[in-house]
Amino acid sequence: MSQAIQIDLTFPHAWQAEALAARPLILPRRRFVYPRDAEEVERGALEVLVRPGQGNVGPDRENAQPNAEPDEPFLATCALGFRDPSAPTGIWSTPKPEELCAVAGGYAYLIDTNAPERFTMIKYRPVLRVLPIAAHGLLLFVGHHSILAWGRDGQAWESEKLSDEGVEIAGLDDTGLHDGGPDGSAVAGAILRGVGWAIQTDKELAFALDLRTGRRVE
Repeated sequence: MSQAIQIDLTFPHAWQAEALAARPLILPRRRFVYPRDAEEVERGALEVLVRPGQGNVGPDRENAQPNAEPDEPFLATCALGFRDPSAPTGIWSTPKPEELCAVAGGYAYLIDTNAPERFTMIKYRPVLRVLPIAAHGLLLFVGHHSILAWGRDGQAWESEKLSDEGVEIAGLDDTGLHDGGPDGSAVAGAILRGVGWAIQTDKELAFALDLRTGRRVE
């Protein structure tokens, strides 16, 4: 793994994780490969040594893997997506303290550190940006065409298509009023603003999303 590794621990987390320069010579007893059906996964893979229950919040003992010590470390081997430097690689905390997000060349994996055999792979190939918004309990995954939001209970929403090629986030407006009510009435809420691109007109297209639902409001 030669790409620059990002570490973002914005959200409270119940684990510690270390991105390794190479697979260790002495492997921990518990080892997991993501995704399970990957071929030649070790070539360029992101190797992460995870220690559950050692973060800045207490571990969830009730959901710990029954056949393992609660704090037993494990090795997560995450298949590489793309070697392009525009595709991020790194480790992010998530809105759920027991969950870890590992990204390898734009392939994003959400791993339950209490039961590492449980994971979700974000469908974007690749994810181009990972953006935590702690105040709203969301971790955003930005792809070429749309945005997917991940919350404490899993996927919160996915936007409509915002661009033919590339989505840029301009900022967050926490004081906006927009037509978001069921009857078209104005409601207050955070608005995520950004820019996409229309291939037919070769023009940029501004967008605004209701951060609660992912629906376009402008």
